Amino acid sequence: MKFTRTKIPDIILCEPTFIGDERGYFVETFRKDLLENFINEKIHFCQDNESKSSNGVLRGLHYQLPPFAQSKLVRVIEGEVLDVVVDVRKKSSTFGQHLTQILSSENKKQLFIPKGFAHGFIVLSTTAVFAYKVDNRYSAKHECGIAFNDPKLNIDWKLSLNAIRYSKKDGVNPSFEFAQYFED
Repeated sequence: MKFTRTKIPDIILCEPTFIGDERGYFVETFRKDLLENFINEKIHFCQDNESKSSNGVLRGLHYQLPPFAQSKLVRVIEGEVLDVVVDVRKKSSTFGQHLTQILSSENKKQLFIPKGFAHGFIVLSTTAVFAYKVDNRYSAKHECGIAFNDPKLNIDWKLSLNAIRYSKKDGVNPSFEFAQYFED
């Protein structure tokens, strides 16, 4: 498995080794020891989540505040998404910056997203199955969001606003300016 720091250095691009032939393929999607050695901290994933969405569905931008903040390891099992991560750590040198990455069943790329980042994705293929590990349970009381179409963030979601489908809840998320930030 290959790990690469992105333009926001705490976000790690994980590229598993892919072994394929005429019979199919094998890929090791997670190695706790290798990721822990690369980021130099312990990871305690406690839950796996999976969602299936159709073309144009946008989920995000979501995060949880302490003590229920979550680190995530995200990947696509089927299809293709544009994955988006926004730094909401007030004291970070990359505060307010975002990163985009195409994740697909073809490229097998994954992102490790530590606590302190808002996360979302939009489905670019006909459908997509999105999977992620988290290191803390869901808490509605600690859940936060940021408007996906905030002009300050200026995220290119690769689809026109008319083609994007999102939940009522995601449609009323505050702008980045009025979001809750990580103060750590």
